[in-house]
Amino acid sequence: MYAAYGVASPFLPAFVHSRGIEPQELGLVLGTAIAVRLVSAPLAGRIGDLLGALRTVLGICIALGAFTTLGYLRAEGFAAFLAIALAQAAALAPMSVLADALTLAASKRQGFEYGWVRGTGSAAFIVGTLISGQLIAGHGLGVIVGLQAGLLAAAALAAMRVPDIQHRRAQRAPGGVATLLRTPAFRTLVLTAALILGSHAMHDSFAVIRWSAAGVTPAAASLLWSQAVLAEVVVFFIIGPALVTRLTPAGAMALAAVAGVVRWIAMATSADVMVLAAVQPLHGLTFALLHLACMRLIARLVPAGLEGTAQAIYATGIGAASALMMYASGAFYGRLGAAGFWPMAALCLLALPLTIRLRRTP
Repeated sequence: MYAAYGVASPFLPAFVHSRGIEPQELGLVLGTAIAVRLVSAPLAGRIGDLLGALRTVLGICIALGAFTTLGYLRAEGFAAFLAIALAQAAALAPMSVLADALTLAASKRQGFEYGWVRGTGSAAFIVGTLISGQLIAGHGLGVIVGLQAGLLAAAALAAMRVPDIQHRRAQRAPGGVATLLRTPAFRTLVLTAALILGSHAMHDSFAVIRWSAAGVTPAAASLLWSQAVLAEVVVFFIIGPALVTRLTPAGAMALAAVAGVVRWIAMATSADVMVLAAVQPLHGLTFALLHLACMRLIARLVPAGLEGTAQAIYATGIGAASALMMYASGAFYGRLGAAGFWPMAALCLLALPLTIRLRRTP
């Protein structure tokens, strides 16, 4: 699954841009796609919980993602790219939601660290990004479409071997979304994650475009992107779990917010490869450490039978912030260029007081 993300995610905005889509239109395409995820991810999570079939829903979503990805091969013009992006987003959005719910449940039941599984996904993302970066240099950006579709098809088959969550009816908590939203700590967690992860929108949409305009080659861009994901792997596998335990989840989230401020200020002020190489590893804190802290809290807060729903709400909050920032990023980059990273730093700064509130929560 994450190898499929890796071969396409860093380069898909550049691929769409190369087909004649302007920055403002690109921001609209990507932002609207994220908005669709706000519907499909919670819907799939809730259906999976109600039917007790998270694994089956996961496999169906991955298979649909493989099919819709192929639509990029023939898309021409803004309307076509918008339609394909929306269809693909609807299929792909539930994937991480359902996978995280299944993994957290299995880690609690069998006693392994969630970060090991998620770190394996990040490692696969790196391999996919490095391979696609090299293939793009020889075959063009279009190669990412076939690679992603093929890997998603393989992931759909692999998903059928994932252990499903089994709850007896008496174990299931009453209620659904309302039960979770009535929990103050859960609401604060979602808002904090939305601010910090939403700040990644400018990077995810326009980093490669910005670097290319500054003379950074596709091979160097893939290395920079992979460097960030390598930091994810280190955090997920090695330092992250211990750091979350030592700092507490709230303290780890505060550290992620500070790292985000530093990272986006550097991106706003320089495109020098050495500077970029110095700040890209901060992704291990701004994403991986934050995600581990949130998963640790979700595992403690969420009652049985609401695992998929909780992950869906978490993803929806992040998706809502990302959608808004994706829309804004197109305008920011079109008018301000690299200076559009300054508002992203401000979002991380706003998250800091919320982490203090979480620290005071039992």
